[in-house]
Amino acid sequence: MELFSPIFGTIMPMLAAGKVDEMTLKFGLSWPKFFAQVLIFVAVYTILKKFAFGPILAMLEQRRQRIADGEAKLEKIAKDLAEAEKNTKSLLDKANEDANRLIKEAGDSAKSIADKRQQEAIHEASQILAKAREAATLEHEQLMSQLKREFGRMVSEATTRVTGKVLNNDDQARINQETTAQVSV
Repeated sequence: MELFSPIFGTIMPMLAAGKVDEMTLKFGLSWPKFFAQVLIFVAVYTILKKFAFGPILAMLEQRRQRIADGEAKLEKIAKDLAEAEKNTKSLLDKANEDANRLIKEAGDSAKSIADKRQQEAIHEASQILAKAREAATLEHEQLMSQLKREFGRMVSEATTRVTGKVLNNDDQARINQETTAQVSV
């Protein structure tokens, strides 16, 4: 207040002394023109407020509202994204568990099939060995009987040469039996 006291100190005495009229004449202030300018100013202000400031302020309010809505939607999208990522992670975890289970089941199945195939192969191999043994036994028996006949024939021939006597069928049969008995032992 002390700051304005020099100004008020000079203006108040002027107003009181009728110097206002003198000042208005000196600066060219006309009261009717002043009131007209005030009325024009109020009219222009009212028109601008109604047709310029109002729409501009309304447009700014709409933009502010759209920005607020956009931010709200952005927050909702961020929440939805986080939830979707969580769901995706849970689905991936479940899929991995299922895949691991299927891999384990496939491994177990493959192992059981391999064991079954191995048992079948062992069984087939044992059957082949049994057939081979049977065939070898039969062949051995055939060779032995052939060997015995051949050996008997050779003994008969040798006996015929040594004795100089021709052996009849009974003699040959007897010598073959004795030779076979001796060879079998």
